[in-house]
Amino acid sequence: MTYTFVKELNIRKQCDVLVIGAGPAGVCAALSAARAGSSVCLCERFGSVGGMLTQGYVDPILGSVSIGTLYDEITEELTKGLPEGAVHVTRNGLEIPADAEKAKSILTRKLKEAGVELLLCCAFCDTIVENGRACGAVFAGQSGMFAIRAGITIDCTGDGCAAAAAGADVMIGSETDGAIQPMTLEFKIVGADESLAISAWGGTDPVKIPSGPFAGMEYRELCKMKNAEGELPKNVTIVRLHRTGVPGERSVNATQVNGLNPLDPESFAEAETELRAQIDSCMNFLRKYVPGFENCRLKASATTVGVRESRRIRGIESVTDSDVESGRQRDDAVVHNAWFLIDIHNPRGGGQAEGHSHPALPYDIPYGALVPAGISGMLVAGRCISGTHRAHASYRVMAICMAMGQAAGLAASLCVKNAIEPALLSPGDVRKALTDEGVKL
Repeated sequence: MTYTFVKELNIRKQCDVLVIGAGPAGVCAALSAARAGSSVCLCERFGSVGGMLTQGYVDPILGSVSIGTLYDEITEELTKGLPEGAVHVTRNGLEIPADAEKAKSILTRKLKEAGVELLLCCAFCDTIVENGRACGAVFAGQSGMFAIRAGITIDCTGDGCAAAAAGADVMIGSETDGAIQPMTLEFKIVGADESLAISAWGGTDPVKIPSGPFAGMEYRELCKMKNAEGELPKNVTIVRLHRTGVPGERSVNATQVNGLNPLDPESFAEAETELRAQIDSCMNFLRKYVPGFENCRLKASATTVGVRESRRIRGIESVTDSDVESGRQRDDAVVHNAWFLIDIHNPRGGGQAEGHSHPALPYDIPYGALVPAGISGMLVAGRCISGTHRAHASYRVMAICMAMGQAAGLAASLCVKNAIEPALLSPGDVRKALTDEGVKL
């Protein structure tokens, strides 16, 4: 059954650059475009900016890129005042503690200082396409629906919503069967005894239990054992415990739901319900079996479920498995020396899809991966750029998404100033704009 809906909408704003989604990629896209002199509207469905950095409680910030990007600027402020040793290196690379409340304040201030027009609590509805060209979007706010027209639209929704609505070709999940990585709800705990409490960055961390009946046992093996015994949720085979820079506090990445569709509202609600129930199981496990966590309590949890993977937009260029594995360097790169492990959380069970996360070498992301093929007037940034399933498992992290957003924002500003479509813009011009800002390429 279908329903035809026709409504005359007010054009609420007209701007040079419209950025949809105020997560790490979207904030950086808006900042870079505004600082380059463009009028910018940044629209966000939640009531504050930051996306997974704030609403999603993802902590720490992972991944790395070359020096000089907005990642450096933002993390420098985030880490001010932290105690010595709060920022450390694991197999995950540099782990930057992310205080969600501090991040909200920093990001909101930067957007205001740059002159970005910020619209909150407005959900993306559709892309405005005229004569085959994206020229803005329709949103739903508390007072109803409205339109924003723009010279260039940047999709930073993570899910590629605007590009897909404009007719872009999309890819979802594994190339073999379409399976996607599981969704997670992150949370923070307090009350750990630092004289005993461990941290654990992942399923290959060999950290051992310091005392008690499981003294000397590897923590990861304890997690697997209690999962098999039914004391941890079905697909939770590791309870990751990240230090935050606050004594007695840990950021917990553990809950996991498989086989649900993050693009479907009912499926998303089912994930929310299941994952919140899993928090209690993880807390009980920590209190009962892990020394130092006997008196831990829940401090806060994410406002929204964290989605690792959904749509990827097919671009005029792409990031491939071999690019990530071989550390491919490119003349058309707008993100240089991107690095994170190939981290494919198992779509069908606990742990990793390939047994463990796999190594990657610092690689480049080409400008064309941010340009949807066959769509004019639009760019994408964040985890929805063009790439393979395995490559995506590396570039989906926040440090790399920030650098992508910065590149997309500058590219959009250049397109507006030169009255040129993104697909025709020279990558060399984007690179020059980035290097003029101090980004090493």
